[in-house]
Amino acid sequence: MSRVQFPSGPPETIIHQRRISIFMKIFDGRKAAEDYMSAHTLTFSTPDLTLKRFAFWLGDMVPDPENKEEAIPRMYTYVEEKDFAPVNIIDEENYTPTGAVRSTGMYGNQETETSPDVKFCSECGVKISMSAKFCTECGTTQD
Repeated sequence: MSRVQFPSGPPETIIHQRRISIFMKIFDGRKAAEDYMSAHTLTFSTPDLTLKRFAFWLGDMVPDPENKEEAIPRMYTYVEEKDFAPVNIIDEENYTPTGAVRSTGMYGNQETETSPDVKFCSECGVKISMSAKFCTECGTTQD
């Protein structure tokens, strides 16, 4: 009968050994547009023509910065790899009030007390505008 020895302490997994990173390739459109606009004149150009020329300029083959013998589309020279944390997706159906948005008809506004078009929240009873989708106090969806 063979004897197997296990290491002492809790078992380690790959997740415990190193941090997982999320890398994304991002196109830096602002830098590309600034480079194009600094090198090209807009004389006698319409917005449509400028956009078409910009698209063709991005597609031009240029020497690869990492390997001068190869050619790549200019667009790839503006692609960067960045480390990003996951982004929380905004749920349009459920509004969580933060107090920052208070002057639009969608969420109600502070002027509802003087307006004749007022309704009350079905959940907490606060006055809100007739066109409000959500209550500004409790975030309840309105009918």
